[in-house]
Order: sequence, then structure tokens, then C-alpha cells
Amino acid sequence: MRYDRCSRTQNFVILIVGGIVLAMIVILNFGSQFAHLIARRVRDIGVHSEILPHNATVAQIKKLNPSGIILSGGPDSVNTSGSPRASIGIYKLGIPILGICYGQQVMVHQNRGKVTKAETHEYGKETIQVKCNNKLFKGCNSKEVVWFSHGDNVTRLPKGFKSIANTSGCNNAAIENVQKHLYGVQFHPEVTHTVHGKKIISNFVLDICKAPKDWQISSLRDTTISHLREQIGKDEHVLVGLSGGVDSLVTATLLREAIGERAHAVLIDTGLLRKNEANEVKEELQKIGLDWLKVHSSSAIFMNKLKNVKDPEKKRKIIGHTFIKEFEKYVNKRLKRHNIVYLAQGTIYPDRIESAEPSKNTAKIKSHHNLSLPEKMHLKVVEPIRDLYKDEVRKLGRSLGLPKELLDRHPFPGPGLAIRILGNVTKQRVKTLQDADAIYMEELRTSGEYDKIWQAFAALLPVKCVGVMGDARTYEDMITLRAVDSVDAMTADWHDMPRVLLSKISTRIINEVRGVNRVVYDITQKPPGTIEYE
Repeated sequence: MRYDRCSRTQNFVILIVGGIVLAMIVILNFGSQFAHLIARRVRDIGVHSEILPHNATVAQIKKLNPSGIILSGGPDSVNTSGSPRASIGIYKLGIPILGICYGQQVMVHQNRGKVTKAETHEYGKETIQVKCNNKLFKGCNSKEVVWFSHGDNVTRLPKGFKSIANTSGCNNAAIENVQKHLYGVQFHPEVTHTVHGKKIISNFVLDICKAPKDWQISSLRDTTISHLREQIGKDEHVLVGLSGGVDSLVTATLLREAIGERAHAVLIDTGLLRKNEANEVKEELQKIGLDWLKVHSSSAIFMNKLKNVKDPEKKRKIIGHTFIKEFEKYVNKRLKRHNIVYLAQGTIYPDRIESAEPSKNTAKIKSHHNLSLPEKMHLKVVEPIRDLYKDEVRKLGRSLGLPKELLDRHPFPGPGLAIRILGNVTKQRVKTLQDADAIYMEELRTSGEYDKIWQAFAALLPVKCVGVMGDARTYEDMITLRAVDSVDAMTADWHDMPRVLLSKISTRIINEVRGVNRVVYDITQKPPGTIEYE
């Protein structure tokens, strides 16, 4: 299917095909870190989705012609003064609504039910008992493993509602009012830890909402390129910041397709890249004919700025601001003859979510360096893939003809090794981590394990450990190894690494990396942990 155009109405995107506004699922964001994960799950089903603020008006929602509405979770309690609410009129639209976690509690509260603080909080995996046949759990088992994260419970249902699932500690784990097309679940079907979560969402979207399948990632290439041409114009030039990762590479390629030689790709060598990263990225791009990348070395500047900075938020902001200054310095020095107006960045959905950019109610996990920009900038920012998840970016990259070797590289953070070195960042600590990480990646590739993992990396902890090496006592650094399996980085599980391989990696790092005498393997899921350490 070809999308004719994207138009913007009151800051919300409306996709138009053949002059007809496409039906979609609207997600009202109450501040959940998973709001965009809900949108992603809906897209996976093949239906377009759009996220609006929780207080979007009925008129704004109706303008998007939604087939259904989903109320996201959130960090608040409905019993707290000033906690977010939906526009009360949405319940009179006759459009199916699904409330998730806090979203269920808002639905109950606004329909004159009761929500109270739970005697026992439920966090993590639980088993619900499905009470009766219903559309929401069609095709599911009578007992389902789901993922909870709540401290309040629905204790009195509004008139016309009934409970359709429960646990020992939660009588209303799922509810419905069939006559008014209102549904609610206390758990999170959007996370991978809910075994049949996608089936539950699909039942709501396809069977209850009757939404048509009209979202295709394959259509995004031409749509995005066309939008970039319209946004940038015919005379302006764009500076594209490459980091060595997939996101910035796809961004650069999109810009090159859209405006040709008016896109200038620059890799700022911060001194915080992986071992030999700058040269390897340049060589890989030259192999496929992308010989337009320029490398700007600024490692001494970044190291000086990060001296004695331990706080991860400060690190990210310093790196983000210094990036911009170095880009502007490069423009003034090397590209002064061009009309450089824009800076293109490979910001994607997870970057924005965890930086709390989508909603003022979202609890911030971390700042992303792409979003920690100085107030006074000479360049405007353009972010072509800001609404996509990592695997969608990879699919888009394949449609652009980029090779598997580049697209399937593990994610690498824009701030680089600065956020994998916990505590002070020094030249020696960077070298220690680069050497350890290089061994880790080499062994993963040699063993064939690399392509089985979503993301793997080494990190340097801010602690020293006692060890015995050569019959002598040592007091040296600790390296932690991280490897996770995921689909879109919003949730992740630790990778079940073969013990023999872990042993080999550990032995090599301790033997070959000076100053390291201990290696550990991280087995923390996301949530509760994050993939990166800072």
C-alpha cells in the first residue's frame, strides 16, 4: 500500500491514502515507559497507531478517526490529587477502549467505580485465572502468565462492568463492559513477559475494534524520503552525525537518497568509540560505495570536558552539548561554503521514551545525548527515524540496500563508552574497556554467538577487587559482561550464554587486559534493570 502523504493537524500525524484518512488505534499516554511499546505492538499486528497526550480532547481524538482507544499505564495513583485523567467524553464515543494498568484504574475511577491501595503489591510475573469466555482472551488458556506492576487495585466495579480474570491478590485482573465496549487489564500485555500479550492486544484491535490492517514498514522508505525533501527544501544542506551505529547509518542513507550531495556525513571521534571504530566504520562504508564519510577527531576535547565527572546524567549532557559544538566547529572550518542549516541525528523511539520526551507525566529514566541539546544552536535538528524502533530501523535499512554486516551490528550508544565506564572517565580506563570489549566481540563472532544476541557489551565498574595473579596479591578492576535478547529494546532478557564461551572470554580478558583481575556476567532483565548501565 502506498501512502499519499502525511499531514499534521494540531501537532498530530494523520496518514492519508487515496484521500481517505486511515483508521487507527489511538493510545492516550498517562506517562508509562511502555506507551510506545503498546503502539509498537499494535503496529506489529499491522494496524497504524498514534500516541496522544492523556488529556487530548474528544475533538482531537475524533479527527484521527480511531477504530479504538488504548489508555496506557502510568506512575501515578488515581487517588492522588492532580493525577492525570482522560477527557470524560471518550467513554461516550461508542469506540472500544482498553485500559492497561493505570489506564484500567482511570477508566474505573471516571465511571464511578473504586480504586484503593492494594494490601499486597504485585510486581513481575503472575498467573491469572480467566473466568469466562470473552473476546479479550479469545484463543488464550484458562490460566495465563502475565506481567504486573501495580500498587493499587480496583475494588468496586462501575455499573455494567464484570470481572473476567483474577489472581489470588487481585480480583479484577481483567474487566469488561460489553455494552459500552469498555475493557481493562491490570497487567501489561504489551511486554514480552506476558506470554500471550500480543494475542490479547490483537483480540482487542482486530476482533473488538475491527481495525483494518494497513500499516506496512515497507512503505516508510518513500514516505520518509519525500517528507525529508519537503522539510529541507531545495537549497539547504544537512550535516549528518554518524556514530558507527545502525540508527545514524540509516539516517545518513535516507538523507543521501533524499537530497544527494547536500547531505554531509561526519563521524565525531570522541575517543569514546569502540577499539579502532572510526577506521572500521569508514572502511565498511567505502566497501559499499559510501565514501563520503569524514572523520573529525576531538578526543582530547571530550576527555577534558569529562574530567572528574561521575554522574551519568552530567556525562550525557556534556557529551550532547560538546557534540553540537564540535559539529558547528566542523561546519565553520570545513563546510563554510555550503548553506548548512540542519543537523540530522539517528534518534529513535526508545531514546525519546527513556528521556521522557513524549509526555510530561513520564518518569525520566535517563537523558539521551541527542535530546540534551544546548538552547542556543546554529543548526536545526532533523530526526528522520524518531518514530521507529530498532528492528524497524533495520528493516528500513534493508529496503535502502544496506548490507547485513552493517545493519545487524549490535546497538552502540551515542555517548559511547562514557556510559559504560561507571565513575570517572580517563584515557587509561577507556583503553581498558576498549581492549576488554574487543576480546568479548571477537569471541562472540568467532563462536557464532554474536548473531543470536540483540546487544552485547562490556562495562567497567568503579570498584577494585582483590585477586591472586602469579602468586602475588592484586587489587585491580572488574569488568562486567552484558548480553540481552530483545525485539525492540523496550524489554529484554539476559542471554543464556554457553558456559564454555563465558569461561574463554573471562580467561582472555584477565590474561590480556592489563589492570583487570575479575570478570562477571550480568543476568538482570529489563525491567527492572536497563540494558545500559548509565
